Amino acid sequence: QVQLVESGGGLVQPGGSLRLSCAASGSMLTINAMGWYRQAPGKQRELVAVITKRGRKNYADSVEGRFTISRDNAKNTVYLQMNSLKPEDTAVYYCNVAVVTSLSEYDYWGQGTQVTVSS
Repeated sequence: QVQLVESGGGLVQPGGSLRLSCAASGSMLTINAMGWYRQAPGKQRELVAVITKRGRKNYADSVEGRFTISRDNAKNTVYLQMNSLKPEDTAVYYCNVAVVTSLSEYDYWGQGTQVTVSS
């Protein structure tokens, strides 16, 4: 079993910054891709950013240049540095990790952390 613990959400003014963290623990051989998704009220969950085990990154167009995803493989942790935040970034942010076990690869989701951008 794998557990994901997210932290770092909160209320911030437009133009501000937040850093999200997601730490994975439990029974695993390794972690492949790690990513962040978000879901705003009344909208579908969307990909924000993803990073491969080797560090290749992809971003949604809406956050390119403002958000930075990174990971610490030794700590099984993925981060999302969010700068120049806009009201439209308001959403619940979920981390997602692809965990490799002796049996197969499984997707796990964090519990979600609220990010609210408002003056």
